[in-house]
Amino acid sequence: MLAKLLTEFLGTMFLVLTISLVVSQSPGAAIGGLAIGLALMVCIYMGGAISGAHYNPAVTLAAIIRGAISPVAAVPYMIVQIVGALVGAYVGSLLVGKTISPTPGTDVSYGMAFLAELLFTFLLALVVLNVATSKKTSGNGYFGVAIGMVVTVAAVAIGPISGACLNPAVAIGLCSIAGKFDQLGLYLPATFAGAALAAVVFKLQHPGEPAAQ
Repeated sequence: MLAKLLTEFLGTMFLVLTISLVVSQSPGAAIGGLAIGLALMVCIYMGGAISGAHYNPAVTLAAIIRGAISPVAAVPYMIVQIVGALVGAYVGSLLVGKTISPTPGTDVSYGMAFLAELLFTFLLALVVLNVATSKKTSGNGYFGVAIGMVVTVAAVAIGPISGACLNPAVAIGLCSIAGKFDQLGLYLPATFAGAALAAVVFKLQHPGEPAAQ
């Protein structure tokens, strides 16, 4: 279990560190989204065989509902993901001398930002479940690319709308270090709801498929 938790900590830390550095230095949306997606991809290949490479409490929730991880095992996953995110956000703020946090675009309503986060977290979790937990795709070598590219797509498509967080740990880490706790009222319910919906849809896509534990 220690190896799994260490892997979840490291993967989440480097993901959030990358987000912090990329956004702080303000590259274009496309290249920034690509860098973040690639960071997630390489961390998934680093830890997929060890922990399943969730790096995201919403993905872990989807995995619980799908039957890919037990609730008892999932709680430590979520804890170390959040700790890793806090460390990544803090180190990022030290390296660039400022903090960042996911933020909806100017004049974007709460409802529209919520919908964008829900939809693309749904897509992320559904892709994870299909490429990393389904018997039909077992042993494939493209799972990391598929998952990482969802994040790239989301960053470009909804970054200007909702901030394209898609991850409660990312939200908690960046918002906590930046002192923007009010944003958690958007990102936590939207991302968890999207992931839970993805698990339900996965079961409809694969009726009768057994738990993946």
